[in-house]
Amino acid sequence: MDGKNDRNDMELNPTTLNAVTLERELRWLEEFIMYRLELYFSDEKPEKVVPELPLIGDTPSQYASLIQHYNMSFAERLILILALAPHIRPQVLDPMMIVNSNTNRGYSEFGGIKGLRHGGMLPTGETAVFLVSGTDLAKRFEVASCFGEGHFFSGHKILDLGSEGTKDEPFLSKPLRMSPEYLHFLTSGDTYSPPYSSAFPATRVNTPLEWEDLVLHPDTRDEIEDLLTWARYEGEIVSGWELGKRLKKGYRALFYGPPGTGKTLTAGLLGKALNKEVYTVDLSQIVSKYIGETEKNLAGVFDQAEHRGWILFFDEADALFGQRTRTSSSNDRHANQEVAYLLQRIENFDGMIILATNLKANLDEAFARRFQSIVHFPLPNTEERLSLWKGSFGKTIPLSEDIDWHDLAEEYEIAGGAIINVIRYCAVKAKQRENSMVYKEDIVEGIHREFQKEGRG
Repeated sequence: MDGKNDRNDMELNPTTLNAVTLERELRWLEEFIMYRLELYFSDEKPEKVVPELPLIGDTPSQYASLIQHYNMSFAERLILILALAPHIRPQVLDPMMIVNSNTNRGYSEFGGIKGLRHGGMLPTGETAVFLVSGTDLAKRFEVASCFGEGHFFSGHKILDLGSEGTKDEPFLSKPLRMSPEYLHFLTSGDTYSPPYSSAFPATRVNTPLEWEDLVLHPDTRDEIEDLLTWARYEGEIVSGWELGKRLKKGYRALFYGPPGTGKTLTAGLLGKALNKEVYTVDLSQIVSKYIGETEKNLAGVFDQAEHRGWILFFDEADALFGQRTRTSSSNDRHANQEVAYLLQRIENFDGMIILATNLKANLDEAFARRFQSIVHFPLPNTEERLSLWKGSFGKTIPLSEDIDWHDLAEEYEIAGGAIINVIRYCAVKAKQRENSMVYKEDIVEGIHREFQKEGRG
């Protein structure tokens, strides 16, 4: 590749594009801070004019696109770059760390706090309000509204005021906090996948497999195709048939069937087909471990999913069905309140939500009516098991001559997930023998081990 193409690649690199836009915004912030301080400390209005906002339309960066998408005002752009400044150019805020000679500390009106390790200023809501409004009280109130729950900064998880401090301290004294998702996105240009934690109890579903690797009963596959068609053409169908007033937004599906029958894999492949990220939430963990925290922990998952167009996959949905009937203690009653909140969020979610369960017996009619699809994932039949055995072992693994896939498929009723575990067992035995050959007895022993795990002897 020649030098010209190298330069073109660099120019098109998302990180480089963001850096170009951010460089302009940071210079503007630096100039505006000096302008505001000069105006504040001067007895007369300074001759300097207000620094003009940089143009952003000529650089196709994610940062510029975000500003354009929300049609951000002067105040909103200043708040955004102010929240980023400590992470990318902390010295920009150093002029605001001057000491008030009357109090021998920083100026209260400048806001800002000191971090545990960070040597510079960490801006607060007060910092943002001062920079935009100065001493104008009416404008102060207007700017403060940017930190309200109804503003897109908070609603779309771009930035907010952190939880540090006590409830008795002024709201604007809290630190201005850029979300990890947008900090990553607006610098590297890459999509950020939040790690699993108690505060974000969800894990991204990734699969290297494709649709042709998925083995399903024909009836199950037909229902999945229906779901996929709706997801692809929902807007067109709702608009063309004028169904907007009659149908709720979104799609709620229940997958039920024994473990290992392809429920999670299907959810992951739906995400691939629709070019959407899929996040799975283990409901048994949520309901049992985080009683009292469900609303707080799941709110972030739902809010991000709605804004970023994720598919949500809730595994172990039995936890929902069971909790609604047990009210023998205060913990049970509280858990029921948490479940009610979760059901409300599921019902009002405007994207795709999939719940999975191994059992359908506990599903009452009222709950069933919440779903647009209830899809059964049965254990594979003989023909499907044959496809799973052949597809899972592939063509490169050496097999002994006594292995007959037809016989194994006919004799052993086993799910696809268990077959993968059998392959893992066979690989271990082959390694122990220091050869790569797989023997029939390895497969049979692996099957028996899977049956023992399932309580089938």
